[in-house]
Amino acid sequence: MAPSSLPQTPPSAVVIVLFLLFSTALLCESRLSIDYYSKTCPSFTKIMQDTITNKQITSPTTAAGALRLFFHDCLPNGCDGSILISSTAFNKAERDADINLSLPGDPFDLIVRAKTALELACPNTVSCSDILAVATRDLVTMLGGPYYNVYLGRKDSRVSSASSLEGKLPKPTMSMSQLINLFSSSGFTVQEMVALSGAHTIGFSHCKEFSSNISNDTHYNPRFAQALKQACSGYPNNPTLSVFNDIMTPNKFDNLYYQNLPKGLGLLESDHGLYGDPRTKPFVELYARDQNKFFQDFAKAMQKLSVYGIKTGRRGEIRHRCDAVN
Repeated sequence: MAPSSLPQTPPSAVVIVLFLLFSTALLCESRLSIDYYSKTCPSFTKIMQDTITNKQITSPTTAAGALRLFFHDCLPNGCDGSILISSTAFNKAERDADINLSLPGDPFDLIVRAKTALELACPNTVSCSDILAVATRDLVTMLGGPYYNVYLGRKDSRVSSASSLEGKLPKPTMSMSQLINLFSSSGFTVQEMVALSGAHTIGFSHCKEFSSNISNDTHYNPRFAQALKQACSGYPNNPTLSVFNDIMTPNKFDNLYYQNLPKGLGLLESDHGLYGDPRTKPFVELYARDQNKFFQDFAKAMQKLSVYGIKTGRRGEIRHRCDAVN
């Protein structure tokens, strides 16, 4: 048969084949998995575990700080590591927004340490957003909290803007309706919001976040209110003064946070609101009497949050440094 008589593939068919191949490649690139780095960075898990353990031992407040950092990264614009980017002369980044100025330094340091070690072992492979997600889960587990699977393969954001956070993060002074609406706008139910609020079982809050409410809010236990006044008496001159969110077991991830609320031992106005509002009170009571249910729902909500608004494929990048855009 002469070459000219060979059947020709229609140009449209070639386009379709190329489109399908391209789509398949994008899908594979975008797919998250638990063992995402098993081939590209086999030492990922060990490096993470070693770095996290060493940091938590030397700085026990790291766990609570990482959990808060994770929330402040994910809830506004998705889990993309944008909270880690430093400001420049031309851009005020998320981490320098007023609501983020009280974020502690230890979790930032942890991410830098982990990223440095991973870049040496597996250059340009592991995203900063994946590091933060895994570190948060492992630290919660170290303090006695539930284990949950973290699906990996996120990419890092190329931008970070303080102005993008307006109205997207909860504030201690918000009403319960405002908090419910804020979480609802990101796809989280009332019950998921109450479960995620259980993060207050560890960590601390600065006196400036609640001191003005101590005398006005009748939900405080009187003896607790008096103790808070004494603990925070010097905060106008020392803004770093703080109090544990859960005064009973501040370094253990458990359900005592919920048990404290009916006793007037909540720290923030939003804590008291959870028990005082009929939309949230049943879930507070449920988690107060059933720690296993709290752990189960917290784990599910964290897993859902960890993939909220993520960037995959070509929508993001692998930053060489977590505090700077490539």
